[in-house]
Amino acid sequence: MRKLLVTEFVSLDGVFQAPGPDGSGFKYEGWSFPFNNNEFMKFKVDELEATDILLLGRVTYEGFADSWPQRSGDPFSDKFNSMPKYVVSKTLKNADWNNSHIISDNVIEEITKLKHEDGGDITVHGSGSLSKFLIEHNLVDEITIMVYPIILGIGRQLFTDMPKTKIKLIEAKPFQSGIVVLRYRPEEIEK
Repeated sequence: MRKLLVTEFVSLDGVFQAPGPDGSGFKYEGWSFPFNNNEFMKFKVDELEATDILLLGRVTYEGFADSWPQRSGDPFSDKFNSMPKYVVSKTLKNADWNNSHIISDNVIEEITKLKHEDGGDITVHGSGSLSKFLIEHNLVDEITIMVYPIILGIGRQLFTDMPKTKIKLIEAKPFQSGIVVLRYRPEEIEK
């Protein structure tokens, strides 16, 4: 059985919007990049090596599909581009990025089927609305939050309008750059 992991970049004030350059016009687009270093890359490569499937919301999928296919020749890009990708969307009509599939109906059932297959992790990057949905439906096994040492003061916050959810800290690891990696396991959602 696969684990479903959510991994997010957030500022100290909880903003997850446009951590990388995405053409969105967000005032601080790309705010995470100055903190990324070898320690960060090793963590993300290790995370990717355990991943067999990407699960993304439409907005993140479109951003990734616009930039990743232009990259190649390194283990990170090559795996990102070749691995199966599932995008949850009611509006997306075509998923042209290599090995991409659209889930538009029976989302809980389709993701549950993926989880019950043998293989590596299913990882959700960004995709705030999808991440919230998955947590609310008890589909998430772990949440990794990379908290960056920056306050943005504006932007979309990650868990806005979510029900009270108890989570258990399973790891806390500071990086020399000031990023702190926090790994949690969801435990109880208040209905």
